[in-house]
Amino acid sequence: MTLITVERKVLEKNDVVANDIRSKLKEHNIFSFNLLSSPGSGKTSLVERTIAFLKDKIAIAVIEGDVQTDLDARRIDVLGVPVAQIVTNGGCHLDAGLVRDALTKIDYENLKVLIIENVGNLVCPAGYDLGEDVKVVLLSTTEGDDKPLKYPAMFRNASVLIINKIDLLPYVKCSVEKIKENALAINPALKIFETSCTTDAGIESWCNWILERAAK
Repeated sequence: MTLITVERKVLEKNDVVANDIRSKLKEHNIFSFNLLSSPGSGKTSLVERTIAFLKDKIAIAVIEGDVQTDLDARRIDVLGVPVAQIVTNGGCHLDAGLVRDALTKIDYENLKVLIIENVGNLVCPAGYDLGEDVKVVLLSTTEGDDKPLKYPAMFRNASVLIINKIDLLPYVKCSVEKIKENALAINPALKIFETSCTTDAGIESWCNWILERAAK
């Protein structure tokens, strides 16, 4: 009972900060999404391909979350967009306070899209609001088609599902249709994209969706 009380207090404090972030982003007309997945599913590669497609069309900034190192932030920095690194030093997820601190390093002026790449984890980040407009969960074909059933909270709280690494389908035991069936059984409102960061399949459709949301 004590643990439940403590957890509730932590989340309530987080939500206060998250709502403040959301208000500030809305005030500046910035569309933001929280990109979530397990390690190795291709989050950073997707961010790279997204920036390559969009950076000449709309102003983008990135907040990179990682347990250790700034390797992912370095990958983004060479693409010429603002990036702030959060190193959690072992923490399994980002929280709103960390995002608020990272935002002090980013110039809001003319910014239209903020990408928050969370720590690789399909459990802990699901319950934390970071002030984003939507949660986007990325699942690679190499992980199998049962992940929505094993981690339902993540898929229930997300608005978008990206099925990544579809170029590897001939080599893995995975059914895209089964992923969709399992995910939609948990969250029928999910918008779904199929992508490959190697071949760029589906990247244009995904990026066009971002442009549409940013224009609202």
